[in-house]
Amino acid sequence: MATIVRIDDEIISTEEFIRTLKLTGQFEGLLDQLVRDKVAALSARQQDVTVTQEEIQERADQYRRVRGLHRAADMNRYLDAINVSLDEFEKFITDSLYQDKALARVCSERAVEDYFKLNSPRFDAMEIGHIVVDSEGKARELMAYLADDPDSFAEMAAEHSVADSRERGGVIGRVLRGSLRSDIEAKVFNAAPGDLLGPFPSADRGSHEIFKVCARHPARLDADTATEIRRLLREQWLLARAQEHMIEVQ
Repeated sequence: MATIVRIDDEIISTEEFIRTLKLTGQFEGLLDQLVRDKVAALSARQQDVTVTQEEIQERADQYRRVRGLHRAADMNRYLDAINVSLDEFEKFITDSLYQDKALARVCSERAVEDYFKLNSPRFDAMEIGHIVVDSEGKARELMAYLADDPDSFAEMAAEHSVADSRERGGVIGRVLRGSLRSDIEAKVFNAAPGDLLGPFPSADRGSHEIFKVCARHPARLDADTATEIRRLLREQWLLARAQEHMIEVQ
């Protein structure tokens, strides 16, 4: 049983540390990230990705600067304190370079542009507002009122909605496909600006929601869309690479 922290006569072992991570729900996320990093590095090595000694040194120097470890002695004391050897540190740095280089290829500018061309409808956005109330009857009364006076939506939201958005007149802002419940999303993305939709019951039917479509924003490859495409490309690539390995949680 390895000790990682001692408090007077009490110790925190690696077993207790892992148990705490599991009980607090952090273990799966941390393990998943570790597996992803390892799979990316392994896949990069199997391809023609190369990492030079100069790049390793540059990345190690960057690591030291971020942590204020300006002298070699400072770095050695730091590694001793966390019980990491120089070889283990170099492997960590090298793996991170392999990961970054592999993912840079996967998420290249050309790859982002190609993905957008093939999937552009996915990045259409709708600007919407909503009103959330605690009964279907109240929601239907509001729908009837808004049908006669649609310009009062913000006022009605501020007065009747129980959602945080009431302070903004019910405004949610832009949403992409996949941001709403599927049955609601289908209606929202087929609606025209000015349309009122609903009321829709919540999953537990404890509240009902009215939506107003404020504007349509056809897909365009801006910075936000490119960021989301890179995330999707990374996820797809890592999932495909993971399926090439036997992964067992002990």
